[in-house]
Amino acid sequence: MRRKLITIDKDSYGTIATAWCVILILAALIILFIDSLWIKVPLLLFLLLFAFFVFWFHRIPERETPAGDDRTVGSVADGKVVIVQRAVENEYFKDERIQVSIYMDFFDVHANYWPMDGTVSYYKYHPGRYMLAFLPKSSEKNEHSSTVLRNLHGEVLFKQIAGTFARRIVCYSKEGMETVRGEQCGIIKFGSRIDMYFPLDAEILVKEGDFVKGITSVIARLR
Repeated sequence: MRRKLITIDKDSYGTIATAWCVILILAALIILFIDSLWIKVPLLLFLLLFAFFVFWFHRIPERETPAGDDRTVGSVADGKVVIVQRAVENEYFKDERIQVSIYMDFFDVHANYWPMDGTVSYYKYHPGRYMLAFLPKSSEKNEHSSTVLRNLHGEVLFKQIAGTFARRIVCYSKEGMETVRGEQCGIIKFGSRIDMYFPLDAEILVKEGDFVKGITSVIARLR
């Protein structure tokens, strides 16, 4: 699968339009009430750059899904791998799994992608707090959505976790729907985190400190 163009996330048009309207109002106020060019020009340039950033932040880049079979589990998101460890997953599996967590900063692509071919066997949205996304407790305490994908080789759970500035999670998951690795499954606005939980016998292909990309990076292979 290959995307033809860099596009903008379809669920972000309203966010972009709202931000641009606020920016236009602020720009008008600056032009009307600030006389000094030394103050006016830098402020207007800052607003222009911010308007571009809001647009660029919601981009869906052109990427090609690498070859692989239904054992291949790709990255849900762009970012830095901050956790690779055994952990008890208490929501769905209720046993020990291998946890891989990916932290997204402001400048990473925030679109999310189905990590594997399969079927959505579980989905739940959890309202919550907005702690810093890199804190361990954010996985349980922050607003997040949980999705489990199943195929013949096992089940993988991933959580989209909101951060301090990420106040909206978009997730396309519906129980029973079929998924294709590399297709978009949602987006998280601004800084946030993804937790993935794998069977203990999965072959983990990343380590802490690695930078990964949604679609193109392979996180694990199921046995």
